Amino acid sequence: MSSVELANKPCFVFDLDGTVYLGDVPIQGTIDFIKRNTGKKEIFFLTNNTSKKLADYTKKLASVGLEVGIERILSPLLPLVDYLIEHAILRVYPVGNTSFQAYLKEKIPDIVFTAGSDCQAVLLGYDTELTYQKLAESCLLLQRPDVRYLSTHPDLVCPSAKGPLPDTGSFVKLYEAATGRLPELVFGKPNTVVLSPLLKRFRQDEMVMVGDRLTTDKLLAENAGIDFILVLSGEAKREDLPGLVRQPTLVVDHLGSL
Repeated sequence: MSSVELANKPCFVFDLDGTVYLGDVPIQGTIDFIKRNTGKKEIFFLTNNTSKKLADYTKKLASVGLEVGIERILSPLLPLVDYLIEHAILRVYPVGNTSFQAYLKEKIPDIVFTAGSDCQAVLLGYDTELTYQKLAESCLLLQRPDVRYLSTHPDLVCPSAKGPLPDTGSFVKLYEAATGRLPELVFGKPNTVVLSPLLKRFRQDEMVMVGDRLTTDKLLAENAGIDFILVLSGEAKREDLPGLVRQPTLVVDHLGSL
């Protein structure tokens, strides 16, 4: 498929970290593409990073010159909250930072955070305030087979301007070593549940995913049956491409040339 055909698709979904910005550094070519197409296309932003509330991302995007409504932000937090409500899981132990916990309480007012015998589930997010106490208490809970184990996303690292930082996928490996357990459900990319609001609105051939990761962004696009543009502004490098069973639809440094 040509870059012109891709650029004419009506719905674009952008990863954030490593795609639109890297830490506090904007990726200008991609930002310019978004600005040119705002109002012409349906543009959404999808992040696996659950260390911030959705409103934090609208502020971050505004800081790089993109005015975006909160309804344009997709996150594993959305299907996680839906799942907890649907299954009446209200007594939980959150391994997540202050923003993660505040979002859960905002959306589920009756939720209770507990390490007691009544705990129903351990919720593992991207905890940038992780302590040994949290690790110890959550590991002890996970030794109980009746306690559910839910995670927001599988990313091993989070990109930053200084280099990759440990992310939730790395925490998952720690918990596996300590408890022998893996999450029952992971709500973020590459699980298509995080795209479900858009998959109900658009045909698959109308959508494009733009991201910098082969293991989450590209795999999400493949799982959802939509096109994928790999940008080389974050994690993936061109030397990672040979040997892939399925190549991205398009590979660019950034979207400035589209």
